[in-house]
Amino acid sequence: MNLKKINPNLQQALIESGLTEANPIQQDTFSTIKSGADCVIIAPAGSGKSTTIVLNVIQQLVAEGEESPRALIIVEDKAKVLAMEELFEQFGKYTNLRVYGVHDKGDLEYDKNYISTGIDVLIGTPNRLNEMFTTAGYNVNRLKMFILDDAEPILKLRHETKIMRISNSITKTQRMIFSEVLTERIEILSEKMLTEPIWFELEDEEE
Repeated sequence: MNLKKINPNLQQALIESGLTEANPIQQDTFSTIKSGADCVIIAPAGSGKSTTIVLNVIQQLVAEGEESPRALIIVEDKAKVLAMEELFEQFGKYTNLRVYGVHDKGDLEYDKNYISTGIDVLIGTPNRLNEMFTTAGYNVNRLKMFILDDAEPILKLRHETKIMRISNSITKTQRMIFSEVLTERIEILSEKMLTEPIWFELEDEEE
């Protein structure tokens, strides 16, 4: 994939998955995300937002071995958790990154015990992550990336308070919001949560 200074192991996995060329969202955002800046990325369905999240997290977390999570990704539901885990398995197969997903239908105690053994990437729904962070007191000092994926349906369910509670427990990290559409709720959340974010708005490509 034609992205500047992309990790070779990640590059190999992307090529094997048939991703040899960066699409517009990946091309436009890669350098900014790599710089550590906060971002709001608005792009239509099918534009590659989930792939963009996964490849950038793998790129940033290339050095493995921390005990506490270094990337936290909030998604809408169990199906999105499983789909994101699958992408990490596909693109991260040449790394030792430990990825774990939690959702409302899982076993809370099992999840907490598993995470305490050490993971790199935690993917989860707002409800389950909020439960875990308020009851287990995870060490978030090593967290490098805090990502809200597909924000519009999540905020429509009024999860802002839970998201802000988790975000406020993290002193310093890169924060990103991804969404298909820009709404007032997203604008308000970005004002509260992000620091001088860089905005990307990609439109549907014309036929």
